[in-house]
Amino acid sequence: MSAFLVIGALLVAGALLFIVPPLLRRGSRPGATRDAVNAAVYRDQLRELESDLRAGTLAPDQYEKACSEIEARLLADVGRGDAPAGSARGTRAAAVALGLAVPICALAVYVAVGNPRSLAPQAAQGEASHGLSAQQFEALVSRLAARLRDNPEDAEGWMMLGRSYAVLGRFPDAAKAYSNAAARSPRDAQLLADYADALAMAQGHLQGEPEKIIARALAIDPLNVKAQLLAGTAAFNRNDYAGAALHWERVLDAVPGESEMAQGLRASIAQARTLAAGPRAATSGSTAGGGRIRGVVKIAPELAAKVRPGDTVFIFARAEQGPRMPLAVLRKRGRDLPVEFTLDDSMAMSPAAKLSDHPRVVIGARVSKSANAAAQAGDLQGLSAPVGVGANGVNVVIDTELRAPAGK
Repeated sequence: MSAFLVIGALLVAGALLFIVPPLLRRGSRPGATRDAVNAAVYRDQLRELESDLRAGTLAPDQYEKACSEIEARLLADVGRGDAPAGSARGTRAAAVALGLAVPICALAVYVAVGNPRSLAPQAAQGEASHGLSAQQFEALVSRLAARLRDNPEDAEGWMMLGRSYAVLGRFPDAAKAYSNAAARSPRDAQLLADYADALAMAQGHLQGEPEKIIARALAIDPLNVKAQLLAGTAAFNRNDYAGAALHWERVLDAVPGESEMAQGLRASIAQARTLAAGPRAATSGSTAGGGRIRGVVKIAPELAAKVRPGDTVFIFARAEQGPRMPLAVLRKRGRDLPVEFTLDDSMAMSPAAKLSDHPRVVIGARVSKSANAAAQAGDLQGLSAPVGVGANGVNVVIDTELRAPAGK
């Protein structure tokens, strides 16, 4: 199987792991309508399925089938509650149902090698398999679009509309909806990855603006799975096989080691590495490991009690001056502290931005409660003084608790 098809399949699992949960953030409230309660019940069922998928005990196709059944039941229930027609909560429940069709629009990489229009028959089959007619689905999408005309500042609504248009194969409309969402939520890495996905489908390739959007997503969250997969495919398409493998290797840390997704990734990485060793391999840039920094990360005594064993610890290097996108990232756990580290070019987020490309860098370490690579209030962080690439014995002390910006 080609790398394109494998990574396309992986995006299905990746999308389900990292796109569906944001749709389900809103729980039931006191006095909630029947629609909202039903949505909460189905959300719990989805969480159980997601847990099985993460653990590798449920295959992506089985997960999709189960989600389809849940969606069909939810769609049957939406609108039967006591909320007035067109209420915000009822519409949100319908939008949650729309979000469950993500597997259809998660084949972002396929568009890089095929004709986006060829996805239309598959989308139609997908709709039928979900027990929802095209007319019913389009009616729900129209309701969502109408609500956004009255409330254009709803970033989450624009995201839902983008996903819905993608299910219908209306990729230019999906890209516009995502553009509206990104304008209102510019620091959402997953949103930007979805935006790049839809835009690539609309124009038939990842080159150009989609790649720029992917770069923005990675600058915000260097470990975003979908952005890394798309970036790897874009690199593969321009014959940068080493770069493609580098991006895909970054995803391996975020998926269960024995899952089907991990196995498919390893196969695609092996293919890219084989091609990179051939005559068409790129020859520019330094070899992996050409830039290296060693040191130790410690936690300040006054913050030690705030670190839990399972907390994620990101150790990263960034340029002393210029873009703040990490040049290398290493992931550890709270239980590992204090921990010795080695950062090198093999840990680069992009083959175009490596440690060896910069004379001096800053080494940082951050404890994240949410496992989100983007810094958040409540995270614990420490930064070194600028050091030269090749330095040994660098000490990083995590001694600061990040606060929310004023006014937040």
